[in-house]
Amino acid sequence: MKQVICICGPTASGKTGLAVALAKRIDAEVVSCDSMQIYRGMDIGTAKPDAAEMDGVAHHLLDVAEPGEDFSVSRYVELADVAIGDILSRSKRALVCGGTGLYMDSLIQGQGFAPPSGNGEREYLEQVAEKKGMQFLYEMLQDADPETAEKLHISDRKRIIRAMEVFLITGLPLSYHNAQSKLKGPKYDADWIGLSFRDRTRLYARVDARVDDMMARGLEAEVRRLLDRGVDPKTTALQAIGYKELAAALQGKCSVEDAVEQIKQSSRRYAKRQLTWFRRNEAIRWLYADECSDLVQAACKVLDS
Repeated sequence: MKQVICICGPTASGKTGLAVALAKRIDAEVVSCDSMQIYRGMDIGTAKPDAAEMDGVAHHLLDVAEPGEDFSVSRYVELADVAIGDILSRSKRALVCGGTGLYMDSLIQGQGFAPPSGNGEREYLEQVAEKKGMQFLYEMLQDADPETAEKLHISDRKRIIRAMEVFLITGLPLSYHNAQSKLKGPKYDADWIGLSFRDRTRLYARVDARVDDMMARGLEAEVRRLLDRGVDPKTTALQAIGYKELAAALQGKCSVEDAVEQIKQSSRRYAKRQLTWFRRNEAIRWLYADECSDLVQAACKVLDS
């Protein structure tokens, strides 16, 4: 078992700052666990740490893919495993930090994945979604893999298609593959630290303030550059919160002011979903920024206990 530290929690809770300060204290390097910070050219809207914020601490899994690339959780786990192995080989500690719960859980569990498509299964399912709609495809998944379907919203096109793809390739539901992986036990022995605010209104205020700051720093221009480069607005990268809404505004579908309000609302909802996801993990020991005067010291106490 390999020892890693996980810092997780909702967006705008201060995870990056805590991770950097803690890493300096315990001689660790950070492995980013954010499904959008992986993309090059998407810096402002993903709150990707810059050199000043990293403060000399090495960060891994940033800028490893192009926005038009089809990036998956399996690819993330593959790259993160390499990074963690490298960090540990140099007698440093690995600190996994981010808010993408699926990526983090899959990494720590060492979750296995069904083989990739090679015979046009994904293309077929994409055509089904286009011609017959997501309701039809979702009902297909309910028949093939009701356990997975229950966990997915009908609008989660990417994961519905992936689950159906696994079924078509292997003849077995994705829930079966996941269950088999869990039987093996976790790949890493992890210390889990959650960071949030006890007062939810303070968290949401931080979310709104962050969006305003992103706009002031040039998020609109960042989205325009991506579109000008020819990145398809339908790609996974440009479906990210902040990019999707501003891309629509730049295409004349709404005003920039309306887009900003939509970004704030979507970001608050995302924070709530993140909390719901992480609350299921009983191994997480929570720190609350509005109740703790020294988060680094509190985190060290968690690691020492």
